Amino acid sequence: MSTKREHEDKTVFVAGGSSGINLGIALGFARAGARVGILSRNQEKIDAAVRAIKNVGSGAAVGFSADVRNPEEVKAALRSTYEAHGAIDVLVSGAAGNFPAMAQDLSPNGFKAVVDIDLLGSFNVLHGGFEFLRKPGASIINISAPQAINPMVAQIHVCAAKAGVDMLTRVLAMEWGPYGIRVNSIIPGPIDATEGMRRLAPTPEALAAVTDSVPLGRLGQVEDVAAAALMLSSRQAEFITGAVVPVDGGWSLGGDRVAAAAILAGLARANPSIRD
Repeated sequence: MSTKREHEDKTVFVAGGSSGINLGIALGFARAGARVGILSRNQEKIDAAVRAIKNVGSGAAVGFSADVRNPEEVKAALRSTYEAHGAIDVLVSGAAGNFPAMAQDLSPNGFKAVVDIDLLGSFNVLHGGFEFLRKPGASIINISAPQAINPMVAQIHVCAAKAGVDMLTRVLAMEWGPYGIRVNSIIPGPIDATEGMRRLAPTPEALAAVTDSVPLGRLGQVEDVAAAALMLSSRQAEFITGAVVPVDGGWSLGGDRVAAAAILAGLARANPSIRD
């Protein structure tokens, strides 16, 4: 059952939408006929992303330079999108920060930086967007991570932050359900040609090992995550809320341990005191 054209004339806002998975989601909704707003920090990336979104869609695309850690900047971008294109039908919160670090080597500021971007940033996007959402009928999608459900060495900051994002999803599904707003999370697995994969599998050997660890036998594509976002925001999913949906080829069933081993090996090369 296709959801391709049912997003025509909808307004979609993607926080973090200038690159990677989030840009793929923005492009997917644009191809389906939606009006798209994006938010990111880098103006050059925003401009390039807006051009790409306009090229594949209806031409209705706007971009804003803002930091998800700043609630006033986030709300201003959401308000501008609302004023330009009407009530927001789909709100995607996908801004994220990550770097590998063992807990004993991670500074409080480093831990805080990731939590502020991933968790506080998600709260700012959802809280700031509430008044501009279509009620009833809006769909919110948080972009989570495998670290939210499976512990991973050198990822204590991300594990804590993304687990918090999934709890935001569940709580807001309960609180905002009466308004007719659905809230779900997507957990992308190893997605090819993304910054996340470059950090977690930085060598050809590590990338091959991760690929082999996926039960479906391949890396994911950004289009796989975009397809899930379109489905979760479609009529076919109108009774789904509070769900945390892996889009990972089965990787979170155990294959993510390979990425943990690759991270640990990379850190050990940089710091011989670390042993795998």
